[in-house]
Amino acid sequence: QVQLVESGGGLVQAGGSLRLSCAASGRTLSVSAMGWFRQAPGKEREFVATIRWGAVGRIIADSAKGRFTISRDNAKNTVYLQMNSLEPEDTAVYYCSAGSFSRQASGYKYWGQGTQVTVSS
Repeated sequence: QVQLVESGGGLVQAGGSLRLSCAASGRTLSVSAMGWFRQAPGKEREFVATIRWGAVGRIIADSAKGRFTISRDNAKNTVYLQMNSLEPEDTAVYYCSAGSFSRQASGYKYWGQGTQVTVSS
């Protein structure tokens, strides 16, 4: 089992920044990547970014390119999502996930509880 705990969500004005953190514990060696997804009310869960756990490789969704950055700290078993130039359309619950290096939610076996990000206009 892998346990994931997100933090860093909140309310921010459009154009502002937030950094989300996801601390992993348990059998972290059993997964090859950590990802971020988001889900807005009435919408499907959407891929945001993913990063390989023990190797080079990351993918950012087109909607986030140039604004969001995903990074990791292996020593802390933590993955970060730095979000800049936030827009009201970024408002959603953001979920951390652990599993395979994929854009698909089905590729991830473990999920955090989610953290709310609200961007006001």
